[in-house]
Amino acid sequence: MDIQKNITMTGNVEDIFNKSFENTCVRFGIATIQPGERLPNDGLTSHEENEFSYIMKGTLSGESGGVPYTIKAGEASLIPAGEHHWCVNEGNEPVQLVYALVK
Repeated sequence: MDIQKNITMTGNVEDIFNKSFENTCVRFGIATIQPGERLPNDGLTSHEENEFSYIMKGTLSGESGGVPYTIKAGEASLIPAGEHHWCVNEGNEPVQLVYALVK
């Protein structure tokens, strides 16, 4: 078992586990997206890892791979590595989600 106690905060994203194994890198954390907040602020983002997310609270809208989506509490998603995407919290409460970036 590997327990990490060093948490890294970057804005509203909190990495709680970041570890490389033989052929796999995993980054695991929590994000809070405030009402009206858009990620990224402008345009699109992508990354070289597969992104798995589970929405704990609230609803997000956005676009991934050119397809619009809405995801809410109790739902999970996968954004494949390299896929361009963005999201926005159009609700009145913060969105809280757990994510894992896997490469």
